[in-house]
Amino acid sequence: MDPRTNPYAPGAGTPPPELAGRATLIERVSIALDRIRNRLPARSFIFYGLRGVGKTVLLNRIRLDAEARGFAVARMEAPEERSLPALLLPALRSMLIRLSRGAAVRDKAQRALKAAAGFATAFKVKYGDIEFGVDIDAERGLADSGDLDSDLSELLSAVGEAASESRTAAILFIDELQYVPEEQLTALFAALHRAGQDSLPITMVAAGLPQLLGLAGRAKSYAERLFEFIPVDRLDEENATEALAFPAGKNGVDFEPAAIKEIHRQTQGYPYFLQEWGKHSWDRASGPPIRLEDVRDASVIALSELDAGFFRVRFDRLAPSEKAYLAAMAALGPGPHRSGDIAARLGKGVTAVAPVRASLIKKGMVFSAAHGETAFTVPLFDGFMNRMAGWL
Repeated sequence: MDPRTNPYAPGAGTPPPELAGRATLIERVSIALDRIRNRLPARSFIFYGLRGVGKTVLLNRIRLDAEARGFAVARMEAPEERSLPALLLPALRSMLIRLSRGAAVRDKAQRALKAAAGFATAFKVKYGDIEFGVDIDAERGLADSGDLDSDLSELLSAVGEAASESRTAAILFIDELQYVPEEQLTALFAALHRAGQDSLPITMVAAGLPQLLGLAGRAKSYAERLFEFIPVDRLDEENATEALAFPAGKNGVDFEPAAIKEIHRQTQGYPYFLQEWGKHSWDRASGPPIRLEDVRDASVIALSELDAGFFRVRFDRLAPSEKAYLAAMAALGPGPHRSGDIAARLGKGVTAVAPVRASLIKKGMVFSAAHGETAFTVPLFDGFMNRMAGWL
């Protein structure tokens, strides 16, 4: 069929044509944000799950809805090896400039900008990755002590006061939160906790890999009371069918039931892969309906493209010892696997391979599914590693 009218949208954070199975989560966050704007208590949110489950899509949808409803938002993605201050400052600056446009709230927003300027000055030397400029002088003694816990609390409190004066709430949207160093995560949690104790309308909606649960627990013992930790998982068969059938149906195209079942079997219900299979099945089909043989042809193309892109870019950034560790995991199956079994497959002791495992966790390739167990963060990666076995 005509690829120009193909409705499917595989991509990193690309909105799918139908966001199936997430309406309840979206409404849950919407209620909490309204409560915070009205100075009522509500917890911040952390979505966690594997790659390809749609965390970024969900985060972006909630952000766009919040912007449309008049909330002040700061959008950011935490890259590896970047400090939290360098991540926060540009996003908060943009938010505060927008808030300062109203004459009635200019004083509070400008004070928050002064806090940001002082904060930047205090931490430029310490972290070395802060590039921040604002056409306003810092206020001496405001968020400039050089103590991250104290200064970040003062900064976020000033932002919350500016949002309150504007009769809205400030929301920090942070993706890939697992890459924020643990001691800086501790400071962020403490700052949000203090703002909540003062009933200031500022909160966070964040997303990251499953290791966030452990990181948050180590960062602050009260994390489970400060945040709602919400797992984002693959879609069940009903919602996976909706994600595939609804976009096609809007274009007058349907699927054979066997074709839908085969896509679900191949993708295991992961939203990113559903979009890949939907795209290639559409392109392979000669006309409606999309048939089982179209999906089988599309599966060969989809796996080839995933191997060359989605999987390969993650594989190529690994050291040889890390590739060998993942190959041993894949040989054992999808997982999760006991660390001792992986080590035995490598012919080494658990202690000897522990640094490799730790490095893979830091890079976001695996996580500790339970004590002594390791699992892939990327769905279907075991199949990729087995297909790559001849190259290792």
